[in-house]
Amino acid sequence: MNKLLATLIATLVTGAAFAQAAAPATPAVPATPAVVKAEAKADKSVAAAVKSEAKVDVKADTKVEKAEVNAAEKKTKAVTKSATTKAKAQAKAAKADADDKAKATAKAEKAGVNADAKADKTIIKADAKVETVKANATADKAAAKVETGAVKAEAKADVKAAGSK
Repeated sequence: MNKLLATLIATLVTGAAFAQAAAPATPAVPATPAVVKAEAKADKSVAAAVKSEAKVDVKADTKVEKAEVNAAEKKTKAVTKSATTKAKAQAKAAKADADDKAKATAKAEKAGVNADAKADKTIIKADAKVETVKANATADKAAAKVETGAVKAEAKADVKAAGSK
């Protein structure tokens, strides 16, 4: 939630800074209507691209947070199940007759080792999934940043082209 809030505030600050950007120095040649129109269109498209990038960032961060929460739940569940399985096996071994005590204890130890191994596998899979989601989120953020850069460059080129007409 903190990341989401920080991202939203950063977007707000960025938007405000963009909206209050200093006007460019007046060119030596007065701006033609085509240049003014191109600049307005460029500003609008750049603002939309920045807003879109912020949305992608927030969405990616949310996905990562969800994946981390799910992984924590899976880990907790696996550890709890392992502990329960081991406790049941040990209780069963404790109830065994004196003749079967050694065999029952060995069986309980084996059950405990198997339960721990299964829990460890679940934990590893959960961590791997979180890492995958993080990598995808980073890729999504990078792609959005590249798209924003492309829109800015295209807008700059359109304004330049309108000025040369």
